[in-house]
Amino acid sequence: MKNTNLDIEVHHVTRVEGHGNIYVNVKKGVIEKCEWAISEAPRFFEAMVLGRQWNELHHITSRICGICSIGHTLASLRATESAMGIPLSEQDLKLRKLALHAENLQSHILHLGFLVLPDLMGVGSVIPLASSNPEEVKTVLRLHRLANDMSNKLCGRTTHPQRLIPGGFAKLPTMKELKNLRKDLADAIPSIQAVAGLFKSLAPKLPDFTRETEFIALTKPDEYALYDGELASTDTGKAPVSEYLSFTNEYIVPTSTAKRAKHTRESYMVGALARFNLNYDKLSPMAKQAAALFNLKPVCHNPFMNSIAQLVEVVHSVEDSIRLIDEIEAKGLQSQPDYFKPDIKAKAGRGFGAVEVPRGILFHDYTYNQKGACTKVNCITPTNQNHGNIELDMKALLPTILDKTPKEIELSLEMLVRAYDPCISCSTHYVTVHFV
Repeated sequence: MKNTNLDIEVHHVTRVEGHGNIYVNVKKGVIEKCEWAISEAPRFFEAMVLGRQWNELHHITSRICGICSIGHTLASLRATESAMGIPLSEQDLKLRKLALHAENLQSHILHLGFLVLPDLMGVGSVIPLASSNPEEVKTVLRLHRLANDMSNKLCGRTTHPQRLIPGGFAKLPTMKELKNLRKDLADAIPSIQAVAGLFKSLAPKLPDFTRETEFIALTKPDEYALYDGELASTDTGKAPVSEYLSFTNEYIVPTSTAKRAKHTRESYMVGALARFNLNYDKLSPMAKQAAALFNLKPVCHNPFMNSIAQLVEVVHSVEDSIRLIDEIEAKGLQSQPDYFKPDIKAKAGRGFGAVEVPRGILFHDYTYNQKGACTKVNCITPTNQNHGNIELDMKALLPTILDKTPKEIELSLEMLVRAYDPCISCSTHYVTVHFV
């Protein structure tokens, strides 16, 4: 029997970063409200870097997010390097790709093990699982610790990297550290397979829901694009990153302190599922096997499968990291002095940095003057782009679950939000100012 009268107010959705609210109102069988509202206080992170020097921006913008600090650093560096024509060596490019894999592993494992798994196992948090499923929790913790160690070796610390600088690295990992990391990654494969097996056993609990939407991600002809590439859409094809504004088309709604984005439709989706849908052919062999375990094929329009796409990317990041380390070893790691500073002369220009971070494509856009001071900046985060799609998914899902109890409906809507793995704080940089 369907709920003909229903009121749901969730303040705030748990097991996500930041503060987001769900409002649902049904009267006499008619849905009057279904809303995803962001109440997080605005953060003016773009204003913080205006007037700052070119060699400071990546350190400041890495503080936008404690989860995606490596991704923000890399997007910032790529924008600065693009604006000033700063070259990057092949070795440094591979090391940066390794750093991005480290962050994806950190974030995806955290999301899958601590935020998604409790829903599938019918508990409110990971805490009860420490008693009921201790081995599974220990496996997740080991994998997360490995990702943290990988970040430390490449970036100098787990969050807010120190070693990544314009033109390369201030300090390189040693070949011994990279070899040890390679061994640890290879040794972790059975643990990852165990996690995949656990999620396979719980997969029937993922809602069978689809709503057709547009997916946008980076793409490259020769690799699963994460560090760089062209913009790609399942609706319109490819375009250079410099045309990102024609894809994002940000707008505001009165119920949210975060902007939203749309391209050819009312909304689009970014993130692991978008990358999977646009770049499936470039996945590593073991990652394709992991996708086959769940019968996950492109183009998938079930947003709940974003978590499974993250699991597939965990496998890909491990396998591709091993490949990158092998290539670095084969060529020989070219050493450099510690506290290295490339010889860079500041100049005026505009540059774009687009990097795939765990939650989707991240844009940094900087303009510098002749003295190397930033005069204009724009940052568009993945969750910023996903907000509209989350709400439209909620509006499509709600009519199909009105026969459930109010608590079950509430849980289903929360699970939908969590499937996107939103980083809400990063997405809030808008406020209306009324001058009196």
